[in-house]
Amino acid sequence: MTTLMLQILPVWFAALMLGVPLFVSMALAAIAFAFLGGFPLGIVPQKIAQSANSFPLLAAPLFILMGNIMNSAGITDRIFGFATACVGFMRGGLCHANILASVIFAGMSGSAVADAGGVGTLEIKAMQDEGYDTETAAAITAASATIGPIIPPSLPMVIYGVTADVSIGGLFIAGIIPGLLMAGALMAMVVYIARKRDLPRHPFPGARQLWIAYKEAHWALMTPVILFGGMMGGIFTPTEAAAVATAYALVLGLFVYRSFSLKTLPELVVQTVETTGVVLALVMAAAALGWCLSISRIPQVVGPALVDLAGSPIVYLLIVNLLLLFVGCFMEALAAMLILIPILTPAAAQFGIDPIQFGLIFVLNLMIGTITPPVGVVLFVTSKVANISFEAMSRAIVPWLAPLIAVLVAITLWPPLTTWLPQLIMGR
Repeated sequence: MTTLMLQILPVWFAALMLGVPLFVSMALAAIAFAFLGGFPLGIVPQKIAQSANSFPLLAAPLFILMGNIMNSAGITDRIFGFATACVGFMRGGLCHANILASVIFAGMSGSAVADAGGVGTLEIKAMQDEGYDTETAAAITAASATIGPIIPPSLPMVIYGVTADVSIGGLFIAGIIPGLLMAGALMAMVVYIARKRDLPRHPFPGARQLWIAYKEAHWALMTPVILFGGMMGGIFTPTEAAAVATAYALVLGLFVYRSFSLKTLPELVVQTVETTGVVLALVMAAAALGWCLSISRIPQVVGPALVDLAGSPIVYLLIVNLLLLFVGCFMEALAAMLILIPILTPAAAQFGIDPIQFGLIFVLNLMIGTITPPVGVVLFVTSKVANISFEAMSRAIVPWLAPLIAVLVAITLWPPLTTWLPQLIMGR
């Protein structure tokens, strides 16, 4: 079976190179494996259907819908206005505001693409109007968008938790410190660049203006508090939190800010269904291919080989980091997760690496991949929003990779950065 799987994988990669959609190529590989291996072909749709029958996966469409409602209702404008009032007085103030707004928005949407395409549109225009060059505005927007899936809630962490059978609540809590470290590292980078380029700053708004900005954004700022407090208080699960967040976003748009019309809801639902369909197609096809890998004992063969090659947990994590950073340059994050989790997590378990720490390392690597060419989806979105070429976007992002990789190194070498908070709150 191992030999059969190894024969099918090159065909799968060849299909990818020819432009066949990823979920189609994975499903075809699973069907070919079942046919050549003498298994009933009906087992493939069974595995596909079983993977979709997952309660935690319900969070995916709900978080996507919530992000769409937040953007459509103009809630992101209030968040950016509050962030600007808080840190705009610093040199390079709108860069700092960009990062702070991403931290706040991360506690609502959990998606890097939603951050870049939603609040990013407002941020880039504001920075351009104040004299920042477009490349800098776009690069800081793309880099700060990677915070979205690290600070809870997080769609990639939901997918990781379902696939690797790891506590989604634990992953959510573990992402708080690394997410704040990412924001701090990016802000430190802004301080350096602001002094070097003499970037502009706003005058300090004063306590009254700061209070007005807070009042305008108050109910939006309560979204992360409600979600996190509800999950930690045992009021609802991470999956149920997605439904609560969606309902809360509707209430804000319809009744609090009155900036949202029910007439736009069908269009947002269609957009959500389209995005969810892509995600679920990947999840279901990957489940079928994962069954093929399991039957072929690929993880059982690769895992011990990696253990022997690495020899220690630190070396193994270094190998994983390099592999994921490389894969992230060429493959969409969710697809890479679904393919590599069954292969890499067994070896991590053999080394005694905490599954929560490994999950954060996994997700952060692939989020960095979203802003690295040639297949960085956040780079594509941001370059489109900023109306610059992808090549210019790729050059501009390079300096901003350094602070993110520094945080990746930190959570790799010091496990308490990801394990201490879950242990404190959940006692795990």
